[in-house]
Amino acid sequence: MGTRRKSRELALQMLFQADMGKQSVEHVKKTFWAERRDLEDSVRNFADDIFRVAMERYDEIGVLLEGHTEHWRLERMAAVDRNILRAGVAEFLGFPKTPRPVIINEALEIARRFSTPESVQFINGVLDSVARKLEPQAATHSATHGLTHGDAHKK
Repeated sequence: MGTRRKSRELALQMLFQADMGKQSVEHVKKTFWAERRDLEDSVRNFADDIFRVAMERYDEIGVLLEGHTEHWRLERMAAVDRNILRAGVAEFLGFPKTPRPVIINEALEIARRFSTPESVQFINGVLDSVARKLEPQAATHSATHGLTHGDAHKK
C-alpha cells in the first residue's frame, strides 16, 4: 500500500473517531497518534492535513454532500461511507492539484476495504457529482491565479 493511501485510510479513521465518539479535533489527534508512533512523518502529515481540512470545512463539506445525495441525509448514511465522502471532498477542496479522478479512485479502494459493494457505487456517484460541481470553481480559481486548467491538476 502506498504512503498516500495509508494516509487517506488514517484520515478516515480519525474522521470516524471524531464522528462516532463526538470528540474534539484535539482529542482525536492526541489519542489517535498516541497508538501509532511508528509511522513515517509524510504519512502522518498528509493524514493530519486531510483531517484538518475536513474538520475546518466541515459545514461546507456537509452542504456539498447534502446537495449531491438525493434522498439521503448525512446522519442517516453509514458512518464509514459518510466519512469516506467527507475525506474525499476535503481532499478536493484542500488539495486542488491532485487530480480528482485519483482522489475518487483512492476513496473507492478504501470503500472496498472498509464498506460494502453497494457503498462503493454510491460513493463513486456522489464524489463524481461533487467533483463536477467543483470543476468550474477550480477553473475560475486557476484563471484568477494565472494558471491554466491543466496546471491546476498537476502533482
